[in-house]
Amino acid sequence: MQVEQVDLPGVLRITPARFGDHRGFFSESWNKTRLIEAGVDLPEFVQDNHSLSREVGTVRGLHYQSPPHAQGKLVRCGRGAIFDVAVDVRRNSPTYGQWYGAELSFENGVQLWVPAGFLHGFMTLQEDSEIIYKCTDHYAPDCDGAVRWDSVGIDWPLAGITPVLSDKDIAAPALAEWHSPFEFGDY
Repeated sequence: MQVEQVDLPGVLRITPARFGDHRGFFSESWNKTRLIEAGVDLPEFVQDNHSLSREVGTVRGLHYQSPPHAQGKLVRCGRGAIFDVAVDVRRNSPTYGQWYGAELSFENGVQLWVPAGFLHGFMTLQEDSEIIYKCTDHYAPDCDGAVRWDSVGIDWPLAGITPVLSDKDIAAPALAEWHSPFEFGDY
């Protein structure tokens, strides 16, 4: 298992080993022992989510779940390809407002650890892309929130297209108009 610390402290790019032959491949997409051996001890996961985005250019996010039900997420792409993004929104963080993005695909097997205190979102790069992610807290509708996808300065890979958005994401406030419920040092 390969674990890389990216430019945003706490965000990790994780690539599990794949073992393949003429039939295909096998991979342990989650193995707590292997991560601990690699020096990473993630919080306990309590919920798995699986979503499908049919159209190329679908944007989901930038989402968060506020305290007391803040969520960390371990995200992977089970089919297709996405550009996955984490944005630091911990007040008083030296990297507040900075983002990291990575292509996650069925082909590359890369996963992204997005800790609590970060916004999360993605853009689909292929039709019928499936996203599978583990969460550190249960979904709590009263803690659910979003920040507008185009208000953070993210260099989205499909520039110039009209993204497919939910009503929630269209109505989300811009980062500059939003007050973060997360404090640096709490997460």
